[in-house]
Amino acid sequence: MTVQGSSKRAANTRPDGFDTDLTSVELTWKEGRVEQWVRFGKPTCEHRIDQHRRRFGFAPGSVFGVNRWASNDFGTVLSRFDILCAARAGETIQTLPFLRPGGALLLSTHGWPKVERVLQTIDAIEALGIDPADVAPDYWRHVHNRLAARQEAHVYTRLQHRAWLKRRSLGQ
Repeated sequence: MTVQGSSKRAANTRPDGFDTDLTSVELTWKEGRVEQWVRFGKPTCEHRIDQHRRRFGFAPGSVFGVNRWASNDFGTVLSRFDILCAARAGETIQTLPFLRPGGALLLSTHGWPKVERVLQTIDAIEALGIDPADVAPDYWRHVHNRLAARQEAHVYTRLQHRAWLKRRSLGQ
């Protein structure tokens, strides 16, 4: 019986060692050169690959934000922020170089001014006592679209959040 459990567990893992149900995010940290981190979200597991790289696993449907920054001798060459929803079986997904197998991209922006606006939005949500990972996915899409149109996003409110939590509890 133990042998069957072991073979079943082996069948449910990817070559990177993570459960096939999890979305894995591989991030690099080389101080002052490449700095990538999870800004918010609830990883179910974490694995240190080497001195500079870590891999995080997120359960299907969980929302998380990833900040990526890089520089060279002349200054910043990359400033990017992505908010994703971890893949569920059978869903259409986008792929990104650091994400396996992929996920639903709720917000994606690059360039420091836009990244800074996203970080300010996250700070404002946290100031309400709301975890950004629990915010309505539609709100993140709204912020993405407003950034793309170079317009201010609407402020996320506690009332809007309560409505989202009720809709989510109904399975919608």
